Amino acid sequence: MDRIKQSKWFTFVVVAIAQFIVVLDSAITNVALPTIKQQLHFSDSTIQWVVTAYALTFGGFLLLGGRAADLFGRRRMLLYGMAGFTLFSFLIGVSHTPLLLIVFRALQGLSAAFMSPAALSIVISTFDEGPKRNQALGYWTLVSTAGAAVGLLLGGVLTQLLNWRWNFFVNVPVGLFMLAVIPRFIPKHAREDKYTGLDLPGATLITSSLMLQVFAFSQAESWGWLSGRILGILAVAVMLLIAFLVNEGRIAKHPLMPLSIFKIRNVTGANMMMAPMYGTMLGLFFVITLYLQQILHFTPIETGLAFLPFPIILGIMATRIPKLVARYGYKRWLVVGPGLVAAGLLWMSHLTPTSHYWPDLLPAILVIPVGVGMTFMPIIAAATSGVPRGEAGLASGLISTSQQMGGALGLAILSGIAASVTASSGYLGVRGALVHGFDIAMLVAIAFMVFTILLAVFVIKQKSTGPKGPEVMQEKAQKRQVLQQVRET
Repeated sequence: MDRIKQSKWFTFVVVAIAQFIVVLDSAITNVALPTIKQQLHFSDSTIQWVVTAYALTFGGFLLLGGRAADLFGRRRMLLYGMAGFTLFSFLIGVSHTPLLLIVFRALQGLSAAFMSPAALSIVISTFDEGPKRNQALGYWTLVSTAGAAVGLLLGGVLTQLLNWRWNFFVNVPVGLFMLAVIPRFIPKHAREDKYTGLDLPGATLITSSLMLQVFAFSQAESWGWLSGRILGILAVAVMLLIAFLVNEGRIAKHPLMPLSIFKIRNVTGANMMMAPMYGTMLGLFFVITLYLQQILHFTPIETGLAFLPFPIILGIMATRIPKLVARYGYKRWLVVGPGLVAAGLLWMSHLTPTSHYWPDLLPAILVIPVGVGMTFMPIIAAATSGVPRGEAGLASGLISTSQQMGGALGLAILSGIAASVTASSGYLGVRGALVHGFDIAMLVAIAFMVFTILLAVFVIKQKSTGPKGPEVMQEKAQKRQVLQQVRET
């Protein structure tokens, strides 16, 4: 038992389970949305909030959750977040009105915002920077990205064989198990700062800004992309963001997000890359799910099985990429990976109402996870390398914020563009207009990948790793030995 408690990898498994159910719940409801809409009598305009409410609170409060982990203890925040997540999962499952479901879904996302950065910061503080941390982050990539793909399959199975409510009930036994395991096997973490007050003004400003951005893009299709309401909301969001930066840089004595962390070049570049990368992935899942069900008439289970190659290939990449990063560094994978994703998206941007899964979708579903697997672990490694231990929670919260808010924004933008193009393409017929919207969304996602590649080329700094390091040291040692011999003679 003592050996288990001291095992770093056992600690990793425990926090990885927590992260897995957080990511799982970002995607598990997608396949169940038509059933939830029918049984609880959601309207067309409100059903999206089953997904959006979770994304808003999850992404909006991640920075606060990460800072709280540093100030009050990572294990404590993980426990509090897990307790809330378990409770609200149960309450969602027993909800009988749209309002209650949306409110509890938002509170579930709030709980996740305290779990996720605490879990990642435990990983960072458990493994020292180097090959072991890279390996752990490779597996973390698998957990964080495959959770979304597995969520689609599990959501289809539970919805079709049992009931949509089991998409949430399934969290309850897992949560209770975790509440028993965490106190016994996760080391207690003392706070990193004597000051235990939170920067509540900063938290309010950044959370409000992020939530308004997601809200604006989620409503853009129905209100109009250039409507006064959308532009007004985005203007307020920008002003709140500016106010947050002023507060963090000049006003707050103990800022929620010390701006000095952005002096670490790779932290800045990695966070800027994560948002479009994860946004593209969630947008891809959403669009292809609709295509499979509405065009190819797949059942929920068949839809989930169609995505099954994704987590399998991603798992293979997660075990390979840490060694490659250790050997060759970050940069080449942060260029090649998004390039492969863009190639897969280009393949899928030519779908038609008469396309088929095997020749028209499967090749892309096989290529894209290779690119995703090449990219996510190096991004997380870059975003957390060189960060002081006392700011591990902040760095974790920051990259998690970029991931979740990038996912929410990317999903809102891509689905909104698809809906807008569909609405203006009625001359193609119902099915033709729908697929045309999907194709244009894929082209926009390619633009996201081009932006990501440019960041990798011009912002990410290549870290000196791999076999060249020992060779250089050996060469220097030989030179010093020769010089010593010259002096002696």
